[in-house]
Amino acid sequence: MYGLMGKIQAQVGQREALVGYLLQAAEVLREAEGCYLYLISGVSADEQSVWVTEVWRSQEDHRASLTLPAVREVIAVARPLIAGMGERFEFQPIGGKGLPADKAE
Repeated sequence: MYGLMGKIQAQVGQREALVGYLLQAAEVLREAEGCYLYLISGVSADEQSVWVTEVWRSQEDHRASLTLPAVREVIAVARPLIAGMGERFEFQPIGGKGLPADKAE
């Protein structure tokens, strides 16, 4: 499996709009091949940022998702709302509730 966690900093006053687009992406990814988790989170101490946590069957599945027309469309409309990208971590999911038990590698 392949995991990715990243912080997205919204333009001032645009966090909720950005979250809306990220939730649209989550809906699109419900049908994406190999997507196990696409989670949008906020931190109360940072009202301008959003964290996105993704778990995929493979890094290749993640890359392929970025070529889907619906995903590219959401990225295009959300991009102007983004002030910057913060921390980014790639990780290897080991297992746990919500992940396929037979997929951990």
